[in-house]
Amino acid sequence: MPARSLVALEAEIARDLDLTAHPRAPWLAAKTCQGEPVLDCLIIGAGQCGIAAAHALKRDRVDNILVIDRAAYGREGPWVTYARMHTLRSWKDQTGPDLKTPSLTYQAWHEAQWGPEHFLALRWIAKEHWNDYLLWFRRVTRLPVRNGITAGQVTPCRTDDDLPCLAIETSAGVLRARKVILATGQEGAGRWWMPEFVEALPKPLRSHAVEDIDFAALRDRTVAVLGAGASAFDNAATALEAGAAEVHLFCRRAEPMVIQPYRWLTFAGFLRHMHEMEDAWRWRFMAKILGLREGFPADTYARVLKFPNFFMHVGRPWTGAREVAGRVELDTTRGPFTADHVICGTGALMDAGAVPMLAGCADNIATWADRYTPPPEEANERIGRFPYLDAGYAFTEKRPGETPWIADIHLFGIGTSLSFGPAGSSINAMGIAVPRLAAAVTRGLFAADLPRLWAELGAYDLKQVELDPSRIAAD
Repeated sequence: MPARSLVALEAEIARDLDLTAHPRAPWLAAKTCQGEPVLDCLIIGAGQCGIAAAHALKRDRVDNILVIDRAAYGREGPWVTYARMHTLRSWKDQTGPDLKTPSLTYQAWHEAQWGPEHFLALRWIAKEHWNDYLLWFRRVTRLPVRNGITAGQVTPCRTDDDLPCLAIETSAGVLRARKVILATGQEGAGRWWMPEFVEALPKPLRSHAVEDIDFAALRDRTVAVLGAGASAFDNAATALEAGAAEVHLFCRRAEPMVIQPYRWLTFAGFLRHMHEMEDAWRWRFMAKILGLREGFPADTYARVLKFPNFFMHVGRPWTGAREVAGRVELDTTRGPFTADHVICGTGALMDAGAVPMLAGCADNIATWADRYTPPPEEANERIGRFPYLDAGYAFTEKRPGETPWIADIHLFGIGTSLSFGPAGSSINAMGIAVPRLAAAVTRGLFAADLPRLWAELGAYDLKQVELDPSRIAAD
């Protein structure tokens, strides 16, 4: 039996948020641009990172915010779309969007419905339960979210009192905001990637792991999967469970990655201070971790091993592909291979030019390759494409002075990894990373408002007491 009901938990949350609401004073003034209202911050993306950022900003009394997402309600992020694992890969007891408020944690939500014994017996969090928890979280924290809105190009403008702001084209019309946070996951600073020779195949013959794949159509078919990360294995398992005749997973490495480096780096020193280190150290650590790629968990591996028709090819990358009689003939380093359908679990490539919101500034967004040259033995062209972010997750200019307004666009997705570690790409970093992001936004808002705040201080005349003239001694 649950120790308490969800209704009781929500009452406790309301009390906790009220007890910790200091400082309560509103400090931002409403702005307009050409007579239209201006948000203090627009957050693009209502997944776990977007709602965590919105929650942190509201705690700092940045109330004039909006979170938008192109997905329908309940389908934000990967959890019930292209995430094909059964459970999260994160520890069940780590904190996330709650920002260390106990009553807002996943554990509190889970125990309120199924009891503490049920949570104790739980090995991993079901991804559907995590999705439900995020929807509940945004409701109880009263976050302003609008679904079904697609964001387009961001361009500079100015408020009617001559402060910088941004105009954001969206499917619902133009929105204006002083700050923008891109909380759009792996696509935030790039695009999903597959080899060009695979992309050139007819669409019915190939898929990327993030696409809406008709696995039922792969029944009794031979499927080839490129990649040996967790997502590649998830898609291989889903194809097997849908009745594929054979599934062959191809790994370019001679030894597949069986270590999870993100487990190593989950300690306060790394998560809190990595972004403050010299570029050489940031590159050294994160290039190694990103170069290793994310390992696949034991449960994921066990999922495919249940099937005798699963085959893993190590040290056998693909080098070419073509359609032959309605099938795919792959070139590999150990000879050709023929499949009915191919799936690429090849992740995302950093490429600001592929992001619609950044169309007006992509060519002037600095990358790590623009700012740092590693020793030859540490060089990595793919990793050099990551954006070089400032201390507040904002984009920086390749050519200073051409697009200064990009300092008001803050990235909070996997594209932050080289500059900050796993700050915007994992649950385990949220408790440290999200307050830092919120502080960067409030710092910018505060700095721009200094003249107004100075004038308000000069005009401040609220008396705490009324002096009694009769009690003032005459000298």
